[in-house]
Amino acid sequence: MSDASLDPERQEKAKRYARIKRRLMLVDLTIAGLYTLAWLLFGWSKILRDLLLSFTANDWLLVLGFAVVFGGVYYVITLPLSYYSGFVLPHHFDQSTQTLRGWITDQVKGLAVSGILGGLLLEIVYFVLRTYPDLWWLWAAGILLVFSVILANLAPVILLPIFFKLEPLGEGRSDLVARLVNLAERAGTKVRGVYKIDMSRRTKAANAALTGLGNTRRILLGDTLLDNFSDDEIETVLAHELAHHVHNDLPLGIIIESLTTLIGFWLASLVLEWGVDFFRFEGVWDIAAFPLFALVMGLYGLVTMPLGNAWSRWRERLADRYALQQTGKSQAFASAMTRLANQNLAEVDPEPWVVFLLHSHPPLRERIALAEEF
Repeated sequence: MSDASLDPERQEKAKRYARIKRRLMLVDLTIAGLYTLAWLLFGWSKILRDLLLSFTANDWLLVLGFAVVFGGVYYVITLPLSYYSGFVLPHHFDQSTQTLRGWITDQVKGLAVSGILGGLLLEIVYFVLRTYPDLWWLWAAGILLVFSVILANLAPVILLPIFFKLEPLGEGRSDLVARLVNLAERAGTKVRGVYKIDMSRRTKAANAALTGLGNTRRILLGDTLLDNFSDDEIETVLAHELAHHVHNDLPLGIIIESLTTLIGFWLASLVLEWGVDFFRFEGVWDIAAFPLFALVMGLYGLVTMPLGNAWSRWRERLADRYALQQTGKSQAFASAMTRLANQNLAEVDPEPWVVFLLHSHPPLRERIALAEEF
């Protein structure tokens, strides 16, 4: 058996927390769907396009202006829901340590980052739509593949520091650093250091990750993990993360996601061609058709989500087995999973339909049992 034991009281609390979050997600999806449909059915998208055309005929500025208004209005509408789900609810369940000022700061940073990256992608997609209206979906999927690789490489050195403070793990944990670096070398990967990330400014939850590609690959350990887990437990958690490198899960994931996106873009191209006649858009490149494009991709994402989660759960199970085989510390692994359940307020045995639809990882009860039986 594991050193840690599941807290029944926290598990009851975790079930309530998960149930409320699922309901909030359903509300969010409903609002997003109705909002997008309204732009099409009430003709708001063509009204906005014509209004923007009265100021500029530049295609790039049209896309930018439409995205700012469409996205901005949606952000304002859903801000109360975001505040409740992202700030009030975690505090109510004693999972958040973030101040209101910190939450607002993160919102501003998130808007800036998503605005820049999302705006850039949207401009590229509509440039391709204008240039190759028949095969835009093929070009767009290829460009998105390149973008994903670049983002995976730069995220640890550019994006993460925007939100978190990263510090090399100090001399006080030199034994742990040596152990983790050795574990990475045995896995056949070179890491550019072991870093502590200040998760405790926002949450009580613990986590670890192996991020980046090539020269940007590094080990990240949440301070919430370092403060509450033993070195053996941390080693098993990181061994799991290293397994994703050994199994080439990142490049495989990018390839599968790109193929999925390709199919989604192709379906969107068919719907856009239908929408040109039905809604009387000027063409598939018409920015007024963007709500239709967003609606198709959103529905496609919902339909394919269970398949993506099934793939992810399979890879996570392989990573668990790798961690147990490489470390030989099944008791520490089970203990780590148990601590994660208690500390992160995570359900250990969610209902099967919840796992099928929403979970990218196997249930924690299953992961703990695997370790205890290993």
